Amino acid sequence: MTTRSEGLPGDERRLHPLSWLFVLLASLREFAVPLIAVLFLGRRGNDTWELFGLIGVLALTLHAVVQYFTYRFRIDRDALVIRSGVLQRKLRHVPFRRIHDVTLHRNPLHRLFGVAEVRLESAGGHAPEARMRVLRLDDAQALEALLRRRAREAAGEADTAAAPPESELLLALPTAEVIKLGLISNRGMILLAAGFGAFAQSGSSLFGDLAHAVVRPVFDWANGAALGPLPWILGGLTLFLAFALLLRALSVALALLQFHGFVLRDLGGRLQVDGGLLTRVRANAPPHRIQAFCLRESLLHRWFGRRSLRVDTAVVDTGNGGRSLRELAPIATPAVADALIRRLLPRAGWPELPWRPLHPRAWRRMFTAPALLTGLATFAATLRFGADGLWLLLLLPWWWLRARKLAACARYAVDEALVAVHTGWLDRRWRFAEVGKLQALRLTRSPFDRRHGMATLWFDTAGAHPTDPPLCIRYLPEDEARRILAEVGARIAASRLRW
Repeated sequence: MTTRSEGLPGDERRLHPLSWLFVLLASLREFAVPLIAVLFLGRRGNDTWELFGLIGVLALTLHAVVQYFTYRFRIDRDALVIRSGVLQRKLRHVPFRRIHDVTLHRNPLHRLFGVAEVRLESAGGHAPEARMRVLRLDDAQALEALLRRRAREAAGEADTAAAPPESELLLALPTAEVIKLGLISNRGMILLAAGFGAFAQSGSSLFGDLAHAVVRPVFDWANGAALGPLPWILGGLTLFLAFALLLRALSVALALLQFHGFVLRDLGGRLQVDGGLLTRVRANAPPHRIQAFCLRESLLHRWFGRRSLRVDTAVVDTGNGGRSLRELAPIATPAVADALIRRLLPRAGWPELPWRPLHPRAWRRMFTAPALLTGLATFAATLRFGADGLWLLLLLPWWWLRARKLAACARYAVDEALVAVHTGWLDRRWRFAEVGKLQALRLTRSPFDRRHGMATLWFDTAGAHPTDPPLCIRYLPEDEARRILAEVGARIAASRLRW
Protein backbone atom coordinates (compact mmCIF):
# COMPACT_ATOMS: atom_id res chain seq x y z
CA MET A 1 0.00 0.00 0.00
CA THR A 2 1.34 3.40 -0.91
CA THR A 3 1.96 6.14 1.59
CA ARG A 4 -1.14 8.14 2.55
CA SER A 5 -0.72 11.90 2.62
CA GLU A 6 -2.75 12.26 5.80
CA GLY A 7 -0.58 9.82 7.81
CA LEU A 8 3.04 10.26 6.72
CA PRO A 9 4.78 10.74 10.08
CA GLY A 10 5.43 7.89 12.46
CA ASP A 11 4.35 4.76 10.61
CA GLU A 12 6.61 2.66 8.37
CA ARG A 13 5.46 2.82 4.76
CA ARG A 14 5.98 1.07 1.44
CA LEU A 15 6.34 2.58 -1.99
CA HIS A 16 3.65 2.51 -4.69
CA PRO A 17 2.71 -1.05 -5.81
CA LEU A 18 4.00 -0.23 -9.32
CA SER A 19 7.39 0.96 -8.06
CA TRP A 20 8.97 -2.36 -9.17
CA LEU A 21 8.11 -1.45 -12.79
CA PHE A 22 9.97 1.86 -12.61
CA VAL A 23 12.96 0.22 -10.92
CA LEU A 24 13.00 -2.38 -13.70
CA LEU A 25 12.85 0.24 -16.44
CA ALA A 26 15.70 2.18 -14.81
CA SER A 27 17.78 -1.03 -14.60
CA LEU A 28 17.04 -1.89 -18.24
CA ARG A 29 18.19 1.59 -19.24
CA GLU A 30 21.46 1.15 -17.35
CA PHE A 31 22.09 -2.30 -18.91
CA ALA A 32 20.79 -1.40 -22.36
CA VAL A 33 24.17 -1.69 -24.10
CA PRO A 34 25.05 -5.24 -22.92
CA LEU A 35 21.48 -6.46 -23.49
CA ILE A 36 21.48 -5.11 -27.05
CA ALA A 37 24.87 -6.72 -27.64
CA VAL A 38 23.50 -10.06 -26.43
CA LEU A 39 20.48 -9.63 -28.72
CA PHE A 40 22.66 -9.02 -31.78
CA LEU A 41 24.91 -11.97 -30.91
CA GLY A 42 21.84 -14.14 -30.62
CA ARG A 43 20.80 -13.21 -34.17
CA ARG A 44 24.01 -14.68 -35.52
CA GLY A 45 22.72 -18.21 -35.17
CA ASN A 46 23.56 -18.87 -31.53
CA ASP A 47 20.31 -19.27 -29.57
CA THR A 48 22.25 -19.57 -26.32
CA TRP A 49 23.00 -15.84 -26.35
CA GLU A 50 19.28 -15.01 -26.61
CA LEU A 51 18.69 -17.28 -23.60
CA PHE A 52 21.34 -15.35 -21.66
CA GLY A 53 19.56 -12.11 -22.52
CA LEU A 54 16.23 -13.51 -21.31
CA ILE A 55 17.84 -14.68 -18.07
CA GLY A 56 19.31 -11.20 -17.57
CA VAL A 57 15.89 -9.55 -18.00
CA LEU A 58 14.29 -12.03 -15.59
CA ALA A 59 17.03 -11.36 -13.02
CA LEU A 60 16.48 -7.60 -13.27
CA THR A 61 12.72 -8.12 -12.89
CA LEU A 62 13.23 -10.28 -9.79
CA HIS A 63 15.55 -7.64 -8.32
CA ALA A 64 12.94 -4.91 -8.90
CA VAL A 65 10.16 -6.94 -7.24
CA VAL A 66 12.36 -7.85 -4.26
CA GLN A 67 13.34 -4.20 -3.83
CA TYR A 68 9.67 -3.22 -3.64
CA PHE A 69 8.88 -5.76 -0.92
CA THR A 70 11.98 -4.93 1.16
CA TYR A 71 11.95 -1.12 0.89
CA ARG A 72 10.38 0.71 3.84
CA PHE A 73 10.58 4.29 5.09
CA ARG A 74 9.23 6.33 7.96
CA ILE A 75 9.32 9.93 9.14
CA ASP A 76 10.90 10.36 12.58
CA ARG A 77 11.19 13.54 14.58
CA ASP A 78 14.51 14.65 13.11
CA ALA A 79 15.30 12.25 10.25
CA LEU A 80 13.97 10.16 7.41
CA VAL A 81 14.63 6.46 8.14
CA ILE A 82 14.93 4.02 5.20
CA ARG A 83 15.18 0.23 5.51
CA SER A 84 16.04 -1.98 2.52
CA GLY A 85 17.78 -5.20 1.49
CA VAL A 86 17.27 -8.94 1.98
CA LEU A 87 20.65 -10.65 2.45
CA GLN A 88 22.47 -7.42 3.17
CA ARG A 89 20.04 -5.31 5.14
CA LYS A 90 20.53 -1.56 5.29
CA LEU A 91 19.14 0.98 7.74
CA ARG A 92 19.73 4.56 6.64
CA HIS A 93 19.04 7.71 8.67
CA VAL A 94 18.88 10.93 6.64
CA PRO A 95 18.78 13.94 9.02
CA PHE A 96 16.47 16.71 7.89
CA ARG A 97 19.23 19.23 8.52
CA ARG A 98 21.31 17.47 5.87
CA ILE A 99 18.64 17.63 3.15
CA HIS A 100 19.44 20.53 0.83
CA ASP A 101 17.20 19.87 -2.16
CA VAL A 102 13.92 18.01 -2.64
CA THR A 103 13.10 17.11 -6.27
CA LEU A 104 9.93 15.69 -7.78
CA HIS A 105 10.67 13.92 -11.07
CA ARG A 106 7.80 13.03 -13.43
CA ASN A 107 8.28 11.67 -16.95
CA PRO A 108 5.34 10.74 -19.23
CA LEU A 109 5.10 7.26 -17.70
CA HIS A 110 4.92 8.77 -14.20
CA ARG A 111 2.09 11.04 -15.30
CA LEU A 112 0.27 8.16 -16.98
CA PHE A 113 0.12 6.22 -13.68
CA GLY A 114 -0.31 9.31 -11.47
CA VAL A 115 2.96 8.79 -9.56
CA ALA A 116 6.21 10.69 -8.98
CA GLU A 117 9.80 9.97 -8.02
CA VAL A 118 11.16 11.85 -5.00
CA ARG A 119 14.89 12.60 -4.76
CA LEU A 120 16.59 14.05 -1.71
CA GLU A 121 19.96 15.73 -2.25
CA SER A 122 22.56 16.65 0.33
CA ALA A 123 25.73 18.74 0.41
CA GLY A 124 28.53 17.29 -1.67
CA GLY A 125 26.83 13.95 -2.27
CA HIS A 126 27.76 12.13 -5.49
CA ALA A 127 24.33 10.44 -5.46
CA PRO A 128 20.96 11.35 -3.95
CA GLU A 129 20.69 10.70 -0.21
CA ALA A 130 17.40 8.95 -0.97
CA ARG A 131 15.57 8.09 -4.20
CA MET A 132 12.00 6.89 -3.84
CA ARG A 133 10.74 5.13 -6.96
CA VAL A 134 7.80 5.76 -6.82
CA LEU A 135 5.03 7.32 -4.72
CA ARG A 136 1.50 8.36 -5.55
CA LEU A 137 1.49 11.98 -6.71
CA ASP A 138 -0.46 13.35 -3.74
CA ASP A 139 1.73 11.33 -1.35
CA ALA A 140 4.89 12.60 -3.05
CA GLN A 141 3.68 16.19 -2.77
CA ALA A 142 2.76 15.67 0.89
CA LEU A 143 6.17 14.13 1.58
CA GLU A 144 7.88 17.01 -0.23
CA ALA A 145 6.02 19.59 1.88
CA LEU A 146 6.67 17.66 5.10
CA LEU A 147 10.39 17.27 4.43
CA ARG A 148 10.67 20.97 3.61
CA ARG A 149 8.95 21.89 6.86
CA ARG A 150 11.03 19.48 8.96
CA ALA A 151 14.25 20.71 7.31
CA ARG A 152 13.32 24.29 8.19
CA GLU A 153 12.58 23.31 11.77
CA ALA A 154 15.89 21.43 12.05
CA ALA A 155 17.75 24.46 10.70
CA GLY A 156 16.01 26.73 13.23
CA GLU A 157 14.45 28.90 10.54
CA ALA A 158 11.41 31.03 11.19
CA ASP A 159 7.94 30.50 9.77
CA THR A 160 7.66 26.80 10.58
CA ALA A 161 3.90 26.86 11.00
CA ALA A 162 1.86 24.12 9.41
CA ALA A 163 0.04 26.64 7.20
CA PRO A 164 1.21 26.50 3.56
CA PRO A 165 3.84 29.16 2.81
CA GLU A 166 3.08 32.08 0.54
CA SER A 167 4.24 31.69 -3.03
CA GLU A 168 5.76 34.60 -4.96
CA LEU A 169 6.39 34.26 -8.68
CA LEU A 170 9.91 35.45 -9.56
CA LEU A 171 10.23 34.34 -13.18
CA ALA A 172 7.98 32.63 -15.74
CA LEU A 173 9.11 31.72 -19.26
CA PRO A 174 6.42 31.78 -21.97
CA THR A 175 6.94 29.62 -25.04
CA ALA A 176 8.37 32.54 -27.02
CA GLU A 177 11.14 33.02 -24.44
CA VAL A 178 11.97 29.31 -24.48
CA ILE A 179 12.26 29.45 -28.28
CA LYS A 180 14.66 32.39 -27.93
CA LEU A 181 16.67 30.31 -25.47
CA GLY A 182 16.92 27.54 -28.07
CA LEU A 183 18.05 29.99 -30.74
CA ILE A 184 20.72 31.39 -28.41
CA SER A 185 22.08 28.11 -27.05
CA ASN A 186 24.10 25.41 -28.82
CA ARG A 187 22.25 22.46 -27.30
CA GLY A 188 21.58 21.07 -30.78
CA MET A 189 25.30 20.33 -31.19
CA ILE A 190 25.12 18.01 -28.17
CA LEU A 191 22.22 16.05 -29.67
CA LEU A 192 23.89 15.88 -33.09
CA ALA A 193 27.17 14.66 -31.58
CA ALA A 194 25.28 12.04 -29.53
CA GLY A 195 23.48 10.82 -32.65
CA PHE A 196 26.70 10.64 -34.64
CA GLY A 197 28.38 8.68 -31.82
CA ALA A 198 25.45 6.26 -31.58
CA PHE A 199 25.52 5.56 -35.32
CA ALA A 200 29.31 5.18 -35.28
CA GLN A 201 29.19 2.69 -32.38
CA SER A 202 26.41 0.64 -33.96
CA GLY A 203 28.23 0.34 -37.28
CA SER A 204 25.27 1.80 -39.17
CA SER A 205 25.98 3.81 -42.32
CA LEU A 206 22.70 5.74 -42.07
CA PHE A 207 24.39 8.96 -40.91
CA GLY A 208 27.00 8.80 -43.68
CA ASP A 209 24.40 7.94 -46.32
CA LEU A 210 22.22 10.85 -45.21
CA ALA A 211 25.15 13.30 -45.33
CA HIS A 212 26.15 11.96 -48.75
CA ALA A 213 22.60 12.37 -50.06
CA VAL A 214 22.57 16.02 -48.96
CA VAL A 215 26.10 17.02 -49.95
CA ARG A 216 26.41 15.18 -53.27
CA PRO A 217 23.73 17.15 -55.22
CA VAL A 218 25.21 20.48 -54.11
CA PHE A 219 28.71 19.66 -55.26
CA ASP A 220 27.48 17.97 -58.45
CA TRP A 221 25.78 21.25 -59.30
CA ALA A 222 28.93 23.23 -58.46
CA ASN A 223 31.09 20.89 -60.54
CA GLY A 224 28.76 21.13 -63.54
CA ALA A 225 28.49 24.94 -63.52
CA ALA A 226 31.33 26.40 -65.60
CA LEU A 227 31.49 29.66 -63.63
CA GLY A 228 34.78 29.23 -61.81
CA PRO A 229 34.89 29.11 -58.01
CA LEU A 230 31.58 30.97 -57.50
CA PRO A 231 29.34 27.83 -57.52
CA TRP A 232 31.65 26.14 -55.04
CA ILE A 233 31.46 29.13 -52.73
CA LEU A 234 27.68 29.28 -53.02
CA GLY A 235 27.38 25.54 -52.47
CA GLY A 236 29.55 25.70 -49.37
CA LEU A 237 27.54 28.61 -47.98
CA THR A 238 24.29 26.74 -48.68
CA LEU A 239 25.49 23.67 -46.77
CA PHE A 240 26.74 25.83 -43.91
CA LEU A 241 23.40 27.64 -43.62
CA ALA A 242 21.48 24.36 -43.78
CA PHE A 243 23.67 22.89 -41.03
CA ALA A 244 23.26 26.03 -38.89
CA LEU A 245 19.47 25.92 -39.30
CA LEU A 246 19.41 22.23 -38.34
CA LEU A 247 21.42 22.94 -35.20
CA ARG A 248 19.12 25.79 -34.20
CA ALA A 249 16.02 23.67 -34.80
CA LEU A 250 17.46 20.92 -32.58
CA SER A 251 18.41 23.50 -29.94
CA VAL A 252 14.87 24.89 -29.90
CA ALA A 253 13.43 21.38 -29.57
CA LEU A 254 15.72 20.55 -26.65
CA ALA A 255 14.96 23.87 -24.95
CA LEU A 256 11.23 23.19 -25.23
CA LEU A 257 11.67 19.69 -23.80
CA GLN A 258 13.65 20.94 -20.80
CA PHE A 259 12.20 24.38 -20.04
CA HIS A 260 8.62 24.44 -21.34
CA GLY A 261 6.44 26.03 -18.67
CA PHE A 262 9.48 27.00 -16.57
CA VAL A 263 8.65 28.98 -13.43
CA LEU A 264 10.80 30.18 -10.54
CA ARG A 265 9.03 30.89 -7.25
CA ASP A 266 9.88 32.00 -3.75
CA LEU A 267 7.96 29.46 -1.68
CA GLY A 268 8.06 30.64 1.89
CA GLY A 269 11.76 31.47 1.83
CA ARG A 270 12.76 28.57 -0.46
CA LEU A 271 13.47 28.78 -4.18
CA GLN A 272 11.43 26.40 -6.32
CA VAL A 273 11.87 25.71 -10.05
CA ASP A 274 9.37 23.75 -12.10
CA GLY A 275 9.54 22.96 -15.80
CA GLY A 276 9.70 20.42 -18.61
CA LEU A 277 7.53 19.30 -21.50
CA LEU A 278 7.64 15.49 -21.38
CA THR A 279 9.59 14.98 -18.16
CA ARG A 280 8.44 17.43 -15.52
CA VAL A 281 10.94 18.25 -12.76
CA ARG A 282 10.22 20.33 -9.68
CA ALA A 283 13.07 21.13 -7.29
CA ASN A 284 13.46 23.45 -4.35
CA ALA A 285 16.21 24.55 -2.00
CA PRO A 286 16.76 27.45 0.40
CA PRO A 287 18.68 30.43 -1.05
CA HIS A 288 21.48 30.11 1.50
CA ARG A 289 22.41 26.74 -0.08
CA ILE A 290 23.59 28.59 -3.20
CA GLN A 291 27.39 28.59 -3.24
CA ALA A 292 28.25 30.58 -6.38
CA PHE A 293 26.65 32.38 -9.33
CA CYS A 294 27.45 32.46 -13.05
CA LEU A 295 25.86 35.17 -15.21
CA ARG A 296 26.40 34.78 -18.96
CA GLU A 297 25.85 37.16 -21.87
CA SER A 298 27.04 35.82 -25.22
CA LEU A 299 26.88 37.71 -28.50
CA LEU A 300 23.55 36.04 -29.33
CA HIS A 301 22.29 36.94 -25.85
CA ARG A 302 23.00 40.60 -26.57
CA TRP A 303 21.26 40.46 -29.95
CA PHE A 304 18.11 39.27 -28.15
CA GLY A 305 18.67 41.52 -25.12
CA ARG A 306 18.88 38.56 -22.73
CA ARG A 307 21.15 36.91 -20.15
CA SER A 308 21.33 33.51 -18.40
CA LEU A 309 21.85 32.97 -14.68
CA ARG A 310 23.14 29.69 -13.25
CA VAL A 311 23.96 28.79 -9.67
CA ASP A 312 26.07 26.17 -7.92
CA THR A 313 24.60 24.56 -4.83
CA ALA A 314 26.35 22.28 -2.36
CA VAL A 315 24.94 19.25 -4.20
CA VAL A 316 27.29 17.63 -6.73
CA ASP A 317 25.82 17.40 -10.22
CA THR A 318 25.69 13.75 -11.28
CA GLY A 319 24.29 14.10 -14.75
CA ASN A 320 20.76 12.85 -15.37
CA GLY A 321 18.46 13.82 -12.60
CA GLY A 322 21.16 15.71 -10.77
CA ARG A 323 20.92 19.22 -9.47
CA SER A 324 17.72 20.65 -10.97
CA LEU A 325 18.08 24.06 -9.32
CA ARG A 326 21.15 24.85 -11.41
CA GLU A 327 19.27 26.86 -14.08
CA LEU A 328 17.90 29.64 -11.92
CA ALA A 329 17.06 31.89 -14.90
CA PRO A 330 17.69 30.06 -18.21
CA ILE A 331 16.91 33.28 -20.08
CA ALA A 332 15.91 36.70 -18.77
CA THR A 333 16.35 40.38 -19.50
CA PRO A 334 19.36 42.07 -17.85
CA ALA A 335 17.02 43.95 -15.50
CA VAL A 336 15.30 40.75 -14.33
CA ALA A 337 18.62 38.91 -13.89
CA ASP A 338 20.09 41.80 -11.86
CA ALA A 339 16.93 41.97 -9.74
CA LEU A 340 17.21 38.26 -8.93
CA ILE A 341 20.85 38.68 -7.92
CA ARG A 342 20.05 41.67 -5.70
CA ARG A 343 17.25 39.67 -4.08
CA LEU A 344 19.53 36.72 -3.31
CA LEU A 345 22.56 38.85 -2.39
CA PRO A 346 21.11 41.94 -0.71
CA ARG A 347 24.43 42.94 0.92
CA ALA A 348 26.50 42.72 -2.26
CA GLY A 349 25.27 45.92 -3.94
CA TRP A 350 25.12 44.24 -7.35
CA PRO A 351 26.08 45.37 -10.00
CA GLU A 352 27.71 48.51 -8.53
CA LEU A 353 30.84 46.77 -7.25
CA PRO A 354 34.37 48.16 -6.73
CA TRP A 355 35.62 46.79 -10.06
CA ARG A 356 39.38 46.88 -10.65
CA PRO A 357 41.43 46.18 -13.82
CA LEU A 358 44.04 43.46 -14.27
CA HIS A 359 47.79 43.91 -14.56
CA PRO A 360 48.64 46.51 -17.27
CA ARG A 361 50.58 43.87 -19.23
CA ALA A 362 47.84 41.20 -19.02
CA TRP A 363 47.07 41.58 -22.73
CA ARG A 364 50.61 40.49 -23.60
CA ARG A 365 50.12 37.22 -21.74
CA MET A 366 46.83 36.67 -23.58
CA PHE A 367 48.52 37.37 -26.92
CA THR A 368 51.71 35.32 -26.42
CA ALA A 369 50.31 31.75 -26.48
CA PRO A 370 48.14 32.03 -29.65
CA ALA A 371 50.90 34.03 -31.38
CA LEU A 372 53.48 31.30 -30.69
CA LEU A 373 51.09 28.57 -31.86
CA THR A 374 50.36 30.55 -35.03
CA GLY A 375 54.09 30.92 -35.68
CA LEU A 376 54.65 27.16 -35.31
CA ALA A 377 51.66 26.39 -37.54
CA THR A 378 52.94 28.85 -40.15
CA PHE A 379 56.39 27.24 -40.11
CA ALA A 380 54.89 23.75 -40.57
CA ALA A 381 52.52 24.95 -43.33
CA THR A 382 55.37 26.69 -45.16
CA LEU A 383 57.42 23.50 -45.16
CA ARG A 384 54.44 21.61 -46.59
CA PHE A 385 52.83 24.12 -48.95
CA GLY A 386 55.55 26.67 -49.57
CA ALA A 387 54.76 30.40 -49.59
CA ASP A 388 51.01 29.70 -49.34
CA GLY A 389 51.54 28.75 -45.70
CA LEU A 390 52.38 32.39 -44.88
CA TRP A 391 48.67 33.21 -45.14
CA LEU A 392 48.34 31.93 -41.56
CA LEU A 393 50.21 35.02 -40.37
CA LEU A 394 47.02 36.99 -41.05
CA LEU A 395 45.75 35.54 -37.80
CA LEU A 396 48.24 37.60 -35.77
CA PRO A 397 46.29 40.91 -36.02
CA TRP A 398 43.18 39.07 -34.85
CA TRP A 399 45.00 37.56 -31.85
CA TRP A 400 46.38 40.98 -31.00
CA LEU A 401 42.91 42.62 -31.15
CA ARG A 402 41.39 39.76 -29.16
CA ALA A 403 44.02 40.03 -26.43
CA ARG A 404 43.57 43.79 -26.13
CA LYS A 405 39.78 43.49 -25.92
CA LEU A 406 39.85 40.62 -23.41
CA ALA A 407 42.26 42.48 -21.13
CA ALA A 408 40.24 45.71 -21.39
CA CYS A 409 36.96 43.93 -20.52
CA ALA A 410 38.34 41.73 -17.74
CA ARG A 411 38.02 43.06 -14.19
CA TYR A 412 37.47 41.85 -10.66
CA ALA A 413 35.94 43.03 -7.39
CA VAL A 414 36.74 41.91 -3.85
CA ASP A 415 35.06 43.41 -0.80
CA GLU A 416 33.80 42.23 2.58
CA ALA A 417 30.72 40.54 1.11
CA LEU A 418 31.58 39.30 -2.38
CA VAL A 419 34.30 38.06 -4.73
CA ALA A 420 33.42 38.70 -8.38
CA VAL A 421 35.22 38.21 -11.70
CA HIS A 422 34.18 39.47 -15.12
CA THR A 423 35.76 37.77 -18.15
CA GLY A 424 35.18 37.63 -21.90
CA TRP A 425 34.71 40.05 -24.73
CA LEU A 426 32.19 38.62 -27.21
CA ASP A 427 31.06 35.96 -24.72
CA ARG A 428 30.90 37.71 -21.35
CA ARG A 429 30.64 35.95 -18.00
CA TRP A 430 30.33 37.16 -14.43
CA ARG A 431 31.37 34.59 -11.83
CA PHE A 432 30.89 35.54 -8.17
CA ALA A 433 30.36 34.12 -4.69
CA GLU A 434 29.88 35.37 -1.16
CA VAL A 435 33.01 35.41 0.96
CA GLY A 436 31.21 33.29 3.57
CA LYS A 437 30.73 30.51 0.98
CA LEU A 438 34.42 30.21 0.07
CA GLN A 439 36.16 27.06 1.30
CA ALA A 440 39.79 27.65 0.34
CA LEU A 441 42.14 30.04 -1.45
CA ARG A 442 45.13 29.30 -3.66
CA LEU A 443 47.82 31.53 -5.12
CA THR A 444 49.73 30.12 -8.09
CA ARG A 445 52.59 31.57 -10.16
CA SER A 446 53.84 30.03 -13.39
CA PRO A 447 57.30 30.87 -14.80
CA PHE A 448 55.63 33.44 -17.09
CA ASP A 449 53.83 34.93 -14.07
CA ARG A 450 57.09 35.29 -12.16
CA ARG A 451 58.76 36.95 -15.12
CA HIS A 452 56.00 39.57 -15.43
CA GLY A 453 55.34 40.03 -11.70
CA MET A 454 51.87 38.44 -11.86
CA ALA A 455 49.92 35.81 -9.95
CA THR A 456 46.61 33.91 -10.12
CA LEU A 457 44.15 33.61 -7.24
CA TRP A 458 41.78 30.61 -7.08
CA PHE A 459 38.64 30.60 -4.92
CA ASP A 460 37.16 27.16 -4.17
CA THR A 461 33.44 26.72 -3.49
CA ALA A 462 31.21 23.68 -3.04
CA GLY A 463 29.30 22.27 -5.99
CA ALA A 464 31.28 23.98 -8.78
CA HIS A 465 30.14 22.73 -12.19
CA PRO A 466 32.81 21.58 -14.67
CA THR A 467 31.27 23.43 -17.63
CA ASP A 468 31.46 26.81 -15.91
CA PRO A 469 34.69 28.79 -15.66
CA PRO A 470 36.40 28.50 -12.27
CA LEU A 471 36.17 31.36 -9.82
CA CYS A 472 39.69 32.73 -10.21
CA ILE A 473 41.44 36.01 -10.94
CA ARG A 474 44.26 35.70 -13.46
CA TYR A 475 47.02 38.18 -14.33
CA LEU A 476 46.94 40.02 -11.01
CA PRO A 477 49.88 42.15 -9.86
CA GLU A 478 51.74 39.97 -7.38
CA ASP A 479 51.55 42.39 -4.45
CA GLU A 480 47.79 42.86 -5.03
CA ALA A 481 47.26 39.09 -5.18
CA ARG A 482 49.10 38.54 -1.89
CA ARG A 483 47.14 41.34 -0.22
CA ILE A 484 43.80 39.81 -1.31
CA LEU A 485 45.00 36.36 -0.24
CA ALA A 486 45.79 37.60 3.26
CA GLU A 487 42.60 39.66 3.70
CA VAL A 488 40.11 37.15 2.27
CA GLY A 489 41.92 34.27 3.96
CA ALA A 490 41.55 35.97 7.34
CA ARG A 491 37.81 36.51 6.72
CA ILE A 492 37.33 32.86 5.77
CA ALA A 493 39.22 31.66 8.83
CA ALA A 494 37.10 33.88 11.11
CA SER A 495 33.76 32.98 9.53
CA ARG A 496 31.61 29.86 9.71
CA LEU A 497 31.24 27.95 6.45
CA ARG A 498 27.70 28.58 5.19
CA TRP A 499 26.14 25.59 3.48
